[in-house]
Amino acid sequence: MSANYTVLARKYRSQDFNSLIGQDVLVKTLTTAINTDRIAHAYIFTGIRGTGKTSTARILAKALNCQSSAKATAAPCGTCENCNAIAAGQHIDVLEIDAASHTGVDNMRDIMDAAQYRPTNGRYKVYIIDEVHMLSNSAFNALLKTLEEPPAHVIFILATTEIRKVPVTILSRCQRFDLCRVPVDVLKKHFAWIASCEKVTLEGDANELLARAADGSVRDGLSLFDQAIAQTGGNVDRTAVLNMLKRADRGVVVDFMKILLSGDTSAALSKADELYQSGADLSLLLSDMMEWTHWATRMHPALRAGDVSSSPFSHDQREQILGTIDGVTLNTLSRLWQVMVASVEEMQKSANQKQCFDMLVVRLMHIADMPPVDVLISQNQNTVRSPSSVTRNSTEEKPTPETTDCAAPMSESPRATDNGLRTTINSAADLTAALTAAKEAILLSEFSNNVEVSEFSDGRIKFFNRGADKAFAAKLSKWLLTATGKNWNLEQIQESENAPTLAEKSKNDAASDPMVAGALELFAGAEIIGTN
Repeated sequence: MSANYTVLARKYRSQDFNSLIGQDVLVKTLTTAINTDRIAHAYIFTGIRGTGKTSTARILAKALNCQSSAKATAAPCGTCENCNAIAAGQHIDVLEIDAASHTGVDNMRDIMDAAQYRPTNGRYKVYIIDEVHMLSNSAFNALLKTLEEPPAHVIFILATTEIRKVPVTILSRCQRFDLCRVPVDVLKKHFAWIASCEKVTLEGDANELLARAADGSVRDGLSLFDQAIAQTGGNVDRTAVLNMLKRADRGVVVDFMKILLSGDTSAALSKADELYQSGADLSLLLSDMMEWTHWATRMHPALRAGDVSSSPFSHDQREQILGTIDGVTLNTLSRLWQVMVASVEEMQKSANQKQCFDMLVVRLMHIADMPPVDVLISQNQNTVRSPSSVTRNSTEEKPTPETTDCAAPMSESPRATDNGLRTTINSAADLTAALTAAKEAILLSEFSNNVEVSEFSDGRIKFFNRGADKAFAAKLSKWLLTATGKNWNLEQIQESENAPTLAEKSKNDAASDPMVAGALELFAGAEIIGTN
């Protein structure tokens, strides 16, 4: 590389408001303020790296000191002595201060002392403090008074990527502008224009990849573009950019997710091996998979989340995604997302990313077909729970042994108030079913959640009550008399025998089911809060 070579990010840095891309609101506000002589004494620009904070500060300094006009102008000429000196960072009245290396209170005091003197060559003394959040608390305090009431010839322009670290006392003294991420379409136009100026070839797909990899930062995008030109010698195509970024093509990601949702573990692991051998960055591949899951969720017919034309996928790829998620529930996509999010930190900490990614693939494939947790619990209840059926004490024929072994639907259980019918209760399960059928919600809740049953037989219950309702035994005894037609002996013991309540037993039974246990292991912090 020639010693005189200037990288694209510096060569094509914005020199006036017209060339400042992607910040239309900022440009309109500042130009209007300058044209109407409503210039503030302090500004603060915030946003991610590479969106134009320092460039905007220099353009504003030019606008305030340009010699082509008798006063400040929103269209600095860029050719006068002041404009050239500011662009080169050599103007005596425009001081650019790096707060990262000038953090102390003494540095701020020197600035405050110098601010009292009038400018030498320009109309205003302009102090540009970059990364202002790096200043110490003492330095901020030293800046406060002058920042609030500076001399008429002084303008402060602060820039930061960490606005939350700037004290509110500083923010309240400045006009704040949030520089937004530059849209992909704007970046593509900008890169295409630079390619024509540099006499290099930039394919459309390669331009798209660079613009999206820039993530809204003009400087990041131009640095990548510079690297791509150096790698290809001026013929930047899609393959070269993919190799440079170590990123899988989105078409590859679409195919990979289709394999994952198909349930073919062997094919999925083989595809992961192929992508790894081709040099794909597995962390970026995981990011692309999350991007796919996000847009697939938004495209899902059940969600109808609005326009998805802004997605990074082509029309054909969007059609493939719709075909892939046909029959896939939002619940499944949500679980895929949760596992991927949890795996981001694992990938970062793992000593072997390939092993970590393989295990992620296995987890994703196993949860893709897993039914919701409530369905698992319901299935477990139907398999594990087999309480005695509730029978009627009447002249009707008694159920056969085969019928007795099966739990009768609760909707068919007799109501306690039915005339001429009495409920036969021989177990705690019978009592639970009878209370449910009678819609005795309060007694049912107390009995299921707070009562440890020690003994239960027809006409006698020995139990410990964890609850605070001291009248529970009397209420239950009264209800049992009405329901069964006989007096019950309810013996309440004073010390717990550490027996599980019916609700706890139901949860333990559900948790012992292999499918439910697998679901609990997949989702950290998950717990069974109830069963039906």
